[in-house]
Amino acid sequence: MRPSGRDLSEMRPVSIEAGFTKHAEGSALIKMGDTHVLCTATIEDRVPPFIKGSGLGWVTAEYGMLPRATNTRMRREAAAGKQGGRTVEIQRLIGRSLRAGVDRVALGERQITVDCDVLQADGGTRCASITGGWVALRLAVNKLMKTGDIVSDPMPDPVAAVSCGVYAGQPVLDLDYPEDSEAGVDGNFVMTGSGRLIEVQMSAEGATFSRDELNRLLDLAEKGVSELKAAQLAASE
Repeated sequence: MRPSGRDLSEMRPVSIEAGFTKHAEGSALIKMGDTHVLCTATIEDRVPPFIKGSGLGWVTAEYGMLPRATNTRMRREAAAGKQGGRTVEIQRLIGRSLRAGVDRVALGERQITVDCDVLQADGGTRCASITGGWVALRLAVNKLMKTGDIVSDPMPDPVAAVSCGVYAGQPVLDLDYPEDSEAGVDGNFVMTGSGRLIEVQMSAEGATFSRDELNRLLDLAEKGVSELKAAQLAASE
C-alpha cells in the first residue's frame, strides 16, 4: 500500500555518523531514508541576556536547507535577506525539543547552538534534525564532561522525533515525501527515550481523525522513537 513498499509500522533505514565534521565540538550526519541532515553543535561561554547571571545554560538551534535539497532549486534565504516562516518555526521546534532534554543547571552558564543543515529532503526533515541534533549535542557535552567543565551529566535521556500520519486511510510510521504530500492527517512526535512526550504537532490535511487513530499514531511514534534511541546511543558511545 505504501509507495515505498514498507509495512505500516516500518521505519525508513536510519544511520547516524558521529563526528562527521572536523571543527565542531559535536557533529552527526543523520540519514532517514533519502532525508539527510548534517547537525553540528557549537559551545560558547555566553548565554542570552535574559538568563545572564542565573547559572542556567541554554540550548538553541538554527535550521536551513541547501538550494538543491529538493527537486527544484530553492533560493537561499540569505539572498532574500530574511528567513522564511517555515524555517523560523522549525528551528524554534528543534531548540525547544533539545532544551527539554537538558538539565540546564547541570549544563552551567554556557550556550550550545545546534545547526541543522538539510543536504537532501524526502520528508521528515525536522524530525531528522531533532534526532541527529541530539547526537551532536551529546558529543559536545561529552567533551565538557571529559575536561571537567561539567560534573554531572545534563543529558540523562535521549530526545528523538518521528513523523506519523494517516495515509490512504491507514496510520503509518515515518512518512516520506510521497506519503507526506498525500496524507490525510500529518503529525510529528517529539519524545524522550523513556517515552515521555515533549511536543506533538498534529493537523488534518483533508481528513479528520478520531481519538482511536490518534492513539494508534502515538503507539507508532513510541515504536519509532525506540528504534531511533538505539541508533542515537550507538552513534554517541
